[in-house]
Amino acid sequence: MALKSIIFKAELAVSDMDRPYYGSHTLTIAQHPSENNARMMVRLLAFACEASETLAFTRGLDEPDEPDLWDRSLTGDIVHWVELGQPDESRLKRAAARAERVTVYAYNGASAREWWKGMAGKAGSCAM
Repeated sequence: MALKSIIFKAELAVSDMDRPYYGSHTLTIAQHPSENNARMMVRLLAFACEASETLAFTRGLDEPDEPDLWDRSLTGDIVHWVELGQPDESRLKRAAARAERVTVYAYNGASAREWWKGMAGKAGSCAM
């Protein structure tokens, strides 16, 4: 029998004076059986940092052609693609071709720094 996702509920109030964005979000977060707690919390953090009225969690690990979060326009175009972890160059190129903006939240300390060193020349105009 296949393992099922664990469902979490969260209430998130965002007050971002830099953008300016102020909103409340009632979130349902499905933790994939292969996803550890740290990655799930980075997804929640990414949502808080990038929050908008149209930002949404995707099917994530269940759908390899989707990001972890995305912001879509009313016409269905991907405005913002949010990726977690250490995606390879081809995945980032695919994301850049499909979305107006791509953001990567790399985590795991030393391995993330090594990943960035390898990606720095390939990632175009990115910052870490």
